Amino acid sequence: MTASPSETPESPPSSDGRTVLDDRDIARALTRIAHEILERNRGGRDLVLLGIPSRGVPLARRIAERIAAVEGFDVPVGSLDVTMYRDDLRLKPARTLMPTDIPAGGVDGKVVVLVDDVLFSGRTIRSALDALNDVGRPAAVRLAVLVDRGHRELPIRADFVGKNLPTSLVERVKVRVADTDGVDAVTIEGEGDGQ
Repeated sequence: MTASPSETPESPPSSDGRTVLDDRDIARALTRIAHEILERNRGGRDLVLLGIPSRGVPLARRIAERIAAVEGFDVPVGSLDVTMYRDDLRLKPARTLMPTDIPAGGVDGKVVVLVDDVLFSGRTIRSALDALNDVGRPAAVRLAVLVDRGHRELPIRADFVGKNLPTSLVERVKVRVADTDGVDAVTIEGEGDGQ
């Protein structure tokens, strides 16, 4: 197997694909996202972070911890399940419903930051906007993603991105977080990874 041009000595091929972000890279990306959110919002007041299950939720909690470390107060964090708002329900097997947990103060008049692991076609975020519409009327909605892999099908763009990863359509970006997977890593599987 020959190494792809984007492969570096720090990201050798593995049985789980090519690692493009390790735990330290993810930690740095989340710290940068937290600071960018604070700069854009001019502080942490009136912020609500809503993670999109499943991996967006622990990422939202980590971003909130970093914001709290800077601001000195906790930012509300919740989760927003988009399953019933997806436009592919009739095309794919039913997904397990995940919890929607809106913080006690609600979202009305707040700046809501939706947090997800990977931005791809944009359809999950469109679903999240529909779901959010049913729980309140935020002053503004922003989007933070750990990875933007391109290939948008809808006019959706992330406000805060941990890493832009240009990929081919045959590749698969897999995000693992220690909270649910026991390890923090982002890998690319598929074409060029030796599988």
